Amino acid sequence: MKEQSQRLESQPIPKLLLNLSLPAMIGMFVMAFYNVVDTLFIARGVGIEGVAGVSIGFPVMMIIMAIAAAVGIGGASVISRRLGENKQEEANKVFGNVLFMIVSVSFIGFIGAFTFMEPLLILFGATPDILPHAVDYLFPIMLGSLFFSLAFTTNSIIRSEGNSKFAMMTMIIPAVLNIILDPIFIFGLDMGVQGASLATVISQASVSVVILRYFLTGKSSLTVRLANLKPMYTVIKETLTIGFPAFIRQVSGSAMMIAINFMLIKFGGDFEVGVFGIVQKLTMFTIMPMIGVLQGMQPIIGYNYGANLHDRLRETVVLGMKVVTIVSGVIFAVMMIFPELLMRIFSGDPAVIDEGSFAIRIMFAASLLIGVQVVSGGLYQALGKAKPALILSMARQVLFLIPLVLILPHFFGVTGVWLAFPIADVLAFTLSVYFLYGDRHLFFIKKKDPADYKPVPSSS
Repeated sequence: MKEQSQRLESQPIPKLLLNLSLPAMIGMFVMAFYNVVDTLFIARGVGIEGVAGVSIGFPVMMIIMAIAAAVGIGGASVISRRLGENKQEEANKVFGNVLFMIVSVSFIGFIGAFTFMEPLLILFGATPDILPHAVDYLFPIMLGSLFFSLAFTTNSIIRSEGNSKFAMMTMIIPAVLNIILDPIFIFGLDMGVQGASLATVISQASVSVVILRYFLTGKSSLTVRLANLKPMYTVIKETLTIGFPAFIRQVSGSAMMIAINFMLIKFGGDFEVGVFGIVQKLTMFTIMPMIGVLQGMQPIIGYNYGANLHDRLRETVVLGMKVVTIVSGVIFAVMMIFPELLMRIFSGDPAVIDEGSFAIRIMFAASLLIGVQVVSGGLYQALGKAKPALILSMARQVLFLIPLVLILPHFFGVTGVWLAFPIADVLAFTLSVYFLYGDRHLFFIKKKDPADYKPVPSSS
């Protein structure tokens, strides 16, 4: 086993969490920055209609990424626990099955580009003015779904073995390349929204080559063998069972955007969809640091849970919760004080700035509570506890946000869409605290003898 995996059970938790979370946070920050810059170039080069087209097309892309997330996060959880149990060959078999599932996911995306893409966009709310931009954006993305699936899935696998620095590079490389290619394709070659999409596909293809080289040259703790690519029902079932909450979270994010776009068109118009497209990119940018902390926590939690080192597990959870709470506090302050400045980055249109600033202040009113929500669902995933992970993954978007988005606009118009966010945050935070309190003996109460640990029934 590589040293990068062994340190998960030996290095002091604060240092280990910093070493694993900081690269993840940097990588997520750069990816979020790329998303913001991508939207900026589209807004400046195409206009608010182009941003609206991307906003309509993005949920389709999220469905493909949801499947990749289920495979990657589920596989990472299983692999980290197998490594913690010193079952190297079983970890290799899991990885082989992950690669098999990646190819299957990409095939679905490739076929979908030629069959159901345009009808799906219309179903998701694309108006005649928005549809051409949505098609231009989505078609290259779906053709290149193999590269997205490979990069997105293996990033989780690389982190599961403790190599956070290389996982960071697999996020930074495509993001930087994308930022370079965007102005060339959008402005230089006058390709508009399609240029932004093509730049993204080329960037993901380039990092896919780097990732394959990593696994094939012996730098990983995992070994690629042709025999392990043969699908095994038990491995696929365990991987997808653990990863299903991640799938639900991604799909619910797609469903959320569809519902929001639909209600914005019904009670507003294409303009409001474009404004939400900008605000949504800012939202992704702010949540990425907390996801980075979670990504640093997950391999530590999974490995030490598998190794029966529960004191280290508890220390990781407590420290991680403190960090994400501080991060969410900073986000709240920035969004309340500087919304106009943030909107001016994307547009000089006073109407866009005013509506976007108004939306930001409402949507982030309860953002102090987001950190606990982000960590709680991912925490249970790392432990392999599918039931609470599934419930918490569904809570904010499926159980609370989507119903609120569909109900509140009937009373408050477009403002009702923005109001749904803080209300959903409060409800999801309350549910997260309920689960964490029920498992307080596992997460927060240090015992003298870890051997005394008994699983809490509510988390089974």
